[in-house]
Amino acid sequence: MERNEREEIFANVAELLALIVEENKIDIEDIGAVIFSSTPDINAAFPAAGARIMGWSEVPLFGTLEIDNPEGVARCIRVLILWNTEVPQKEIKHLYLKGASVLRQDLKN
Repeated sequence: MERNEREEIFANVAELLALIVEENKIDIEDIGAVIFSSTPDINAAFPAAGARIMGWSEVPLFGTLEIDNPEGVARCIRVLILWNTEVPQKEIKHLYLKGASVLRQDLKN
């Protein structure tokens, strides 16, 4: 994420969630809850509010703050989706976009 701005936060959340749902063929009704974490340099909006704007009105959402670590990725939002599925763990596609790709260089997006 380039800037700590409300619209950019929402746009990045929408991009990430849409790709996760698309790549994994997730039915929103199968989502038990979603946890968002963001680095301390993101405070212009709650990332979970971006999911609400997308229409995720029935999905329980929770936000938390990452620790302020000098070795961390700047302006980073991460998401953990608690998904009711029978898809084997090794077949679930985990996505790391933009600067967050350094967190899992072993994965190909």
